[in-house]
Amino acid sequence: MPAAATVNSPRHAMSDTLNQPTSFSAIDFLRTKSLANVVQAEIERMIIDGEFQPNERVNENALSQRLGVSRGPIREACSALAAMGLIEIIPNRGFFIRALSSDESQDLSEARAGIFGCMAMMLAERVTVAQIAILRALLARMDEIVALGEVHTYYPVNLEFHKQIASMAGNNRLGSIYQSFVRELHIQRYRALSSPDVLHISNAEHREIVDAVEARDPVRALIAGRAHILNGIVRAKKAQQAGEATAQAKAAPRRTRRTAAAMEETAAGTPADAATKPRARRGGLSKTD
Repeated sequence: MPAAATVNSPRHAMSDTLNQPTSFSAIDFLRTKSLANVVQAEIERMIIDGEFQPNERVNENALSQRLGVSRGPIREACSALAAMGLIEIIPNRGFFIRALSSDESQDLSEARAGIFGCMAMMLAERVTVAQIAILRALLARMDEIVALGEVHTYYPVNLEFHKQIASMAGNNRLGSIYQSFVRELHIQRYRALSSPDVLHISNAEHREIVDAVEARDPVRALIAGRAHILNGIVRAKKAQQAGEATAQAKAAPRRTRRTAAAMEETAAGTPADAATKPRARRGGLSKTD
């Protein structure tokens, strides 16, 4: 009986609570991650999710209030993201979300395509049954999301699929280079999947990669992996063009209204005309005086 009393004592209950794995996970996280690291991860997530737009200025005060931290960790995090190529520092103006030029985006995407194809090829030469199972599970999950048409849900699973390919390929140097490209191209990659209509195409290309890897066919895997990234470049360009066309269409009615107003003012006598007439009269009066 004493043993039972000990088990049910408040002190023992508190001990059990402290010994829960979730508590230790949180503690370990805080031990290994500085505040700036946490803020950096959150800002990177916001960039990926489209909460920040290219060329947009990072409002340090607003972020400070939103995240409940001082501006120091935010500046440190932004400096780290600048080193990664996601943010641009403009002297005397602040931090801005970096916007890649068309040429920069094309160069990075083509380089990423070559490396991803290479990693898919290497994986086909050494893949295990367990690794195939992981990739198939991710394909199945993306199929479920495709049926729902939820781009914001599909994107992180898509990222995980590519991350698994890179990790399973087993070359840390290639993986590191690949991840550096991934960070810089986040906005373009998200834009490529911005329409629910293309999600099934994206996952069909994923399936072709896994089929080639499972068949242990390195050449087929190389071609499938590289083609998937190159096709994504085309999808991103089409999405950008569609976005620009939509923006122009929205601006057109405003321009039409301004033009109509200008024509009405011209027909009735514009304020500018009314302003010049008194000046002319005053000029005439001064001459007669």
